[in-house]
Amino acid sequence: MSFFKVHHRSKKSKARIGTIKTSHGKIQTPTFVPCATKGTLKGITPEMIPQMDVQLMFVNTYHLVTHPGSTVIKNAGGIHQYSKLPTPLMSDSGGFQVFSLASPKRNGKGGSLGQNERRTGKLRGDTNEEPLLVKISQDGVKFRSVYDGKLIEFSPESSMRFQQEIGADLMMAFDECTYLNATHEYAEKSMNRTHDWLLRCIKEVSGQKSAVNDELSDVGNQKSDELRAESGKLSTHSQYLYGIIQGGQYEDLRKNSAEFVSKQQVDGVAIGGVSVGETKEEMRKQVEWCAPYLPEDKPVHLLGIGQIDDLRDLISFGIDTFDCVEPTRIARIGRLYQWNIHKTYEIDINKATYIDNFEKIDESCDCWACSNFTKSYLHHLFKQRELLGYSIATFHNVFTLERYMKHLRDQIALNKI
Repeated sequence: MSFFKVHHRSKKSKARIGTIKTSHGKIQTPTFVPCATKGTLKGITPEMIPQMDVQLMFVNTYHLVTHPGSTVIKNAGGIHQYSKLPTPLMSDSGGFQVFSLASPKRNGKGGSLGQNERRTGKLRGDTNEEPLLVKISQDGVKFRSVYDGKLIEFSPESSMRFQQEIGADLMMAFDECTYLNATHEYAEKSMNRTHDWLLRCIKEVSGQKSAVNDELSDVGNQKSDELRAESGKLSTHSQYLYGIIQGGQYEDLRKNSAEFVSKQQVDGVAIGGVSVGETKEEMRKQVEWCAPYLPEDKPVHLLGIGQIDDLRDLISFGIDTFDCVEPTRIARIGRLYQWNIHKTYEIDINKATYIDNFEKIDESCDCWACSNFTKSYLHHLFKQRELLGYSIATFHNVFTLERYMKHLRDQIALNKI
């Protein structure tokens, strides 16, 4: 079986049902990808994850490089062995940090920050950390670690090496995520840099594979597995590279980038730069511009999007996987999805009205959380700031999104999307 296979294409849109095959399992698409940013799905033990019907999770390369370090993870046997996360994993490249640090900042008077003033940026994932930018260039970006001030450099080559050491199944090429309202001139320059970086990533990955094959030939087939197990030096499973489409809010650039990336020797394609502050209408337009150029035979990922009201529409453009921190982040503040085939909404479990409400968390849901706990009990846990409350809420929200994705796959099969 190939890495990606399409089983059914909707007669109504570009929506499709497929399977991604990795060394750590198969992924039925389209599907939602929860963010295990630092190698953990917050509040959830690895044993709970299969019960949530999660098929694929997303880890953040920047965070894992800053702590504990990609070398530590490699020496532990890779991120799966280190964290015991039981699903295939996808890693980002660190490129989003180029966006978050390079985007123009303003001082209190409305002007730009001075050259020597501190420039920081928010990072993708469940975090409030603000690393210190040192330098952005054609070669890559340099940061100061938020932990110990250590200088860390991300380039196309180092990003690929970091991700190879981390060992996620699906890797993202190093890109620059263009900030909101960038000029056409800058967005084009940024897009071209992303394209150049993609070619360097492809070259680096190809070199990594050649080096592994050469070393295995040197030690002989009989000792290859032993070498992997003892030293952690070589990847023990296949890794697949996604190229990232950029182009900002400009239709011509989005189409240009989609066409360029889809033609390269990559295993999958991702659309980036669509979760940077634009409206939902603008975001959907940018995805729609890319849709005609997306590959028919490769999986397509949408970076940073996963609100429940977006998924149905975006699937119709040919998107196969989505990552987003939304369901886990809102769970930790007590906001819980309520979904059935007729309507979708959220409740705030902190509200006093739930103190003596002994109904299930969601009457239409049969997940572990809803089968065992009431709204009253969960309200109590949140008001007392008990950690179990965050686990129950997170379990339910992620399960609900995965349940919704299964419903969407069924709808595609019936050509209703």
